[in-house]
Amino acid sequence: MKIAVYGSGGVGGYFGGRVASIGHEVAFIARGAHLQAMRRQGLAVESIKGDFTLASPRVTDNPAEIGPVDAVLVCVKSWQVPEVARAMTPLLGAETCVVSLLNGVEAPDQLSEVLGRERVLGGVAKIFSFIERPGLIRHIGHEPTLLLGELDGSRSERLKRLAGVLSEAGISVELPDSIRLEIWRKFLFTTGWGGLGAISRAPIGILRQEPGTRAIIEACMRETVAVARAAGIAFPADIIDRTWAFTDVLEPDGTSSLQRDIAAGRPSELDAWNGAVVRLGARYGVATPTHRLISDALLPLERRARGELTF
Repeated sequence: MKIAVYGSGGVGGYFGGRVASIGHEVAFIARGAHLQAMRRQGLAVESIKGDFTLASPRVTDNPAEIGPVDAVLVCVKSWQVPEVARAMTPLLGAETCVVSLLNGVEAPDQLSEVLGRERVLGGVAKIFSFIERPGLIRHIGHEPTLLLGELDGSRSERLKRLAGVLSEAGISVELPDSIRLEIWRKFLFTTGWGGLGAISRAPIGILRQEPGTRAIIEACMRETVAVARAAGIAFPADIIDRTWAFTDVLEPDGTSSLQRDIAAGRPSELDAWNGAVVRLGARYGVATPTHRLISDALLPLERRARGELTF
C-alpha cells in the first residue's frame, strides 16, 4: 500500500515509521530541521514497544514530488488543516482516502469542506509520543492504537484494507461503530487536562491526585459533555466515570502536546481544544466558564508564540 504521512512528528513519525518498517511504500511530508535531519540521518524511533530506525526514508516538503497515493494520514497541527487540505492535491488519485488523525473535533469537517466528504475518514490516535530532537521520535506511553472509521459509519473496503496494513505493522487498530463518538471521547479526555497542564506545568499524575486540579478537570469534563450532547453526540451516561478510569491509570509523567508546545514557546492547539469547547458552547447555548478561563489565561502566551504580542 502506498501511503503519504502529512506531518511527521510524534504521531505521523511513529505510525508511518511502523508501516514503512515492514516494507510498504511510505512518503513523509516534513519541514524545517526535522526534514533536514531525516534526509541526513534517517528517522529514528525510541519506543516502549521497541526501537527502530528508517535509514533512508522518503521525505519531502513538497507533495508534488510524491504523486498520488492510496491513503494520506493527516498528522499536522489543527490550525494547519485548511492549508494542508489545499496543498495535498498532488497526492490525490481517484480512490485516495484522507484520514484525519488530529486532535480536536473539527478537522474531519474542515478536510471535507475542501476535499469532499467522500474522501475523508475519521481517526483517533492513542499514543504519548513527540519529537525528542530533529530526526528522533520518542514514544513514552500508551499502547499505540488507531481508531478508524468512515464518517457515515459504514465498513468500506478501503477502511478494511488500511486497517489490515496497520495491523500487519504491529499497530493496534479498532473500527468502532461511530468514529465521531470516539473523536469526541478523546476530545473529552484531552480538553479536561490539556490546558490545565499548560497553566500548572504539572504532569497528569499530579493533576489527577491534587484535589483542586482534579476538581477543575471534572468541571471541564462536564462542560465538554454538555456541549457534545447539544451537538448530537450520544455519550453514555457514565462517560465521565469512564474517562476518569482511563486517566487514573495513565503513566504519571505524561503531558499533553498542548502543554509541551506552550512550555516551549511554540504555537499550540489551544484554539482547537479549550477554545473549541468555548466556541461550540456559544453556538449551542451551553455555558463553558471553566474552559473559557483556561483559554483566556493561556491566550497571551499563545499570541506571543505566534508573534502577536511581545512581553
